[in-house]
Amino acid sequence: MQAFEYSNPATLKEAAGLLGASWGEADVLAGGTDLISLMKDNLHSPKRVVNIKSIRELEGISRTSAGLRIGATVTMDELAKSPEVRAGWRALADAAEGIPSPQIRHMGTVGGDLCQRPRCWYYRQGFGLLAMKNGKSLVVGGENQYHAIFGGGPAYFVSASSLGPALVALGAKVKLVSAKGSREIAVKEFFVAPRDENTREIALRPDEILTEILVPPVMHSATYEVRQKEALDWPLAAAAVAIHMKGTAVGSARIVLGHVAPTPWEATAAGDGLAGKTITAAVAEEAGKVAVEGAQPLSHNAYKITLAKTAVKRALLEAAKARA
Repeated sequence: MQAFEYSNPATLKEAAGLLGASWGEADVLAGGTDLISLMKDNLHSPKRVVNIKSIRELEGISRTSAGLRIGATVTMDELAKSPEVRAGWRALADAAEGIPSPQIRHMGTVGGDLCQRPRCWYYRQGFGLLAMKNGKSLVVGGENQYHAIFGGGPAYFVSASSLGPALVALGAKVKLVSAKGSREIAVKEFFVAPRDENTREIALRPDEILTEILVPPVMHSATYEVRQKEALDWPLAAAAVAIHMKGTAVGSARIVLGHVAPTPWEATAAGDGLAGKTITAAVAEEAGKVAVEGAQPLSHNAYKITLAKTAVKRALLEAAKARA
């Protein structure tokens, strides 16, 4: 780890003023569960680290007239245990609760979850975001059992965010603040599939801080993840669903897959196909089949198709159970 300047601002305005115009000038520290390991591995070597944990403006979970407001420094444990979240936005509580490590749940923040860098072992070992060598992808012909089955490259890493699929399904937005002002963008647009090594996997600019997440109301939602083991492990596939009912039938639905693409992957046809139907085991199973249409597995990860289908089916049934 290289030497760096450490700043501990008390206000958001002060923190935003400490960031730089380009990556490498400054990095934001919240829970630190990802940033510290990146710095130790020399994948990030910021000149300045800006600690935002003491900024009160970034804390708290509250219901607003527009839905739910979640501060960026809310921990994953706070999110999982919040009665407000569990009652009205179950998909978020499911996703946070699914993180098996108590240490990470207590330290990791919702903002950090969205902004963390890919967990792809090629990237983590210094081969770059797209893992290219001599103009060819190392992933396609290499160890790719945990990589993407959607997207078609050149990025084959999978989005590591636990909350991303649920937030996309729920139609959430994030607020991004810089010294120049603020902007809100849909979480769906926050995640980016890079086309080259100069593009990041999120739409955050180097002079911006993700300050809060804004989630509209939803009738029923759930997240279901499939892991290899219950101990600390990354999901192999996940699905988040958000459903608005019209009587006893589905009025509209969104289904979003996780850990199968460089971004949370919306299965639009599967969600649209639920309109007018009552969710049964057979309907949920069919939605799972539609959700994985068009998948392009690599040499060692075709199993993810089956896992994704299962995740969709079980997430829909969990959401329907909450409705009953």
